[in-house]
Amino acid sequence: MTVTTIQMYGADWCRDCRRTKAQLDGLGIAYEYIDVEHDDAAAAEAKRISGRMSIPVVVFPDGSHQVEPSNAEVEAKLAALSLA
Repeated sequence: MTVTTIQMYGADWCRDCRRTKAQLDGLGIAYEYIDVEHDDAAAAEAKRISGRMSIPVVVFPDGSHQVEPSNAEVEAKLAALSLA
């Protein structure tokens, strides 16, 4: 799978998902939000990517991903990719 934009798998009830979403929004980072709560295929894909049932799963354009990342981890990855 080739990712050209950041993808974030999450759910509205997930506090970490809301935090990561707010961080990306606050930084003005374009991303695709994929709601795993209402899409079984998306939930299965998030599990396949991460190897576990934890969210958020953030997939970056370089093909790497983070699971339940801290704000500092997301910010460091964005900086490494020259996205922020």
